[in-house]
Amino acid sequence: MARKIHCLLVITFILSGCASLPDNSMRTESFAVTDTRETTLGRGLQASRDSGETRDGFILLDKGLDAFVARAALAEAAEKSLDVQYYLYHDDLIGGLFTATLLRAADRGVRVRLLVDDMDMENRDRSILAIDNHPNVEIRIFNPFNRSMSRLPQFVTGLGSITRRMHNKSFTADNVATILGGRNIGNEYFDANPTLEFADLDVLAIGDVVKDVSTSFDLYWNSPLTYPAKTLIDKPISDEEALNARNQLHAFFEEQKNSDYMQSLKSSALAKSIREDSIEFFLGNAVIVVDHPDKITHSRDTNKLHLVSQLAPYFQNIKQELIIISPYFVPGDEGVDFFKALLDKGIQVRILTNSLSSNDVGIVHSGYAKYREALLRSGVALYEMNKKLTRKQRKEKKGVASSSKASLHAKAFILDREKIFIGSLNLDPRSFYENTEIGLVLNSTEVASAMAKVLIEEIEKYAFRLELHINTEGEEEIRWHGYENGRAVTFDVDPYTSFWRRLGVAFMSLLPIESQL
Repeated sequence: MARKIHCLLVITFILSGCASLPDNSMRTESFAVTDTRETTLGRGLQASRDSGETRDGFILLDKGLDAFVARAALAEAAEKSLDVQYYLYHDDLIGGLFTATLLRAADRGVRVRLLVDDMDMENRDRSILAIDNHPNVEIRIFNPFNRSMSRLPQFVTGLGSITRRMHNKSFTADNVATILGGRNIGNEYFDANPTLEFADLDVLAIGDVVKDVSTSFDLYWNSPLTYPAKTLIDKPISDEEALNARNQLHAFFEEQKNSDYMQSLKSSALAKSIREDSIEFFLGNAVIVVDHPDKITHSRDTNKLHLVSQLAPYFQNIKQELIIISPYFVPGDEGVDFFKALLDKGIQVRILTNSLSSNDVGIVHSGYAKYREALLRSGVALYEMNKKLTRKQRKEKKGVASSSKASLHAKAFILDREKIFIGSLNLDPRSFYENTEIGLVLNSTEVASAMAKVLIEEIEKYAFRLELHINTEGEEEIRWHGYENGRAVTFDVDPYTSFWRRLGVAFMSLLPIESQL
């Protein structure tokens, strides 16, 4: 038996060593359009500038329905270009509707550049080529897997290279408006999954800051790590087959027009504001922070390529309060020491992350759980998401039938109620050192203060407050305080989890894998 396993491993390594990606040197460069002043979006921005307003406009998108409406509205308004960049792009209801929306824009003559990470693209090459076949659409794939062999051996032999992914998420229309944040493309991000709902956050920005997002997009689009779909996929598709596939997608979109989900989109708050021409923007100035795509080919310690080094000055200058919202949170000893240093200076630190029951990636929770006692001991106000929203809360948020589980997916940091970061970055080693990320630092006391106020007032309705309790034997134990159907409850183990799940997480916490979490 051992001999067979050894032979299989040898074969795996040989095959993966022989396989290689196609030549990518012939890819052509392209860049964001700049002649958009006379587009509908461009004229709207110019009218604001002509009135003397120099700040950019922002809308926070904390509801999934509004977040989809915002993307669809920008796609509908676009006249020159759509630049779209995502980590996960599911083959589900939202994936179909979103792709159809892009195709509708392309049919009007809009240039669509779609850049996706390869993590979610397995077994979808024919569909990719069918969309890419459109004369106004080009799809490129970042850090792709080799198509000539299965992915498993590539994961085994490519640890530290193929496991480093493009986690960026952006949606830019006419180089005038953009959406950044935590959402990928899939049902769970836009209130379309009946069994799982992600509490997520995006920001829609209009103004000069968008040009920096476009510059970042171009950097990734033209990177040697990014492969045109036609170069990567050696499976030619006929024009007729591609057209038939696109027509099926258009038909799917038409069939969905009277669906419950589409009706929910039409009834969303943002859709109503669009119809009534009553959209209100926050005004402020923002800075884009982004990893260089070459980050994934360089040493983890090459900080000059890292978004985190751009964020560092903001964290170093905190004076009064830091609020962190991070679904995947693995602070490490260095992070614990940083928070303790802030608290020792009288700075309040509040952190909201997922509980074990709400976390969709249990292994990441194993990397976080070991630091809870130290965080609480230092004085951090620590909260974990309650997976059980009340019926009223679900009714307020859902576009489909009530979700059986809520999970945190938003990534935001509020600094001194003056600045707020919104983006794709989690506070964990994978975001810091392995993957690429993007985000926006908005300098707006109005937005930061309002968000902090709502979070602090509402947090115990949606999350458990953790407390370090001393039991009768003088030992430290964690208690979880929260609400269930409006009734106060306290747990002395991770809420809504089984013994076996807790045991599994405890075991995983012993493994030397924290750098990959």
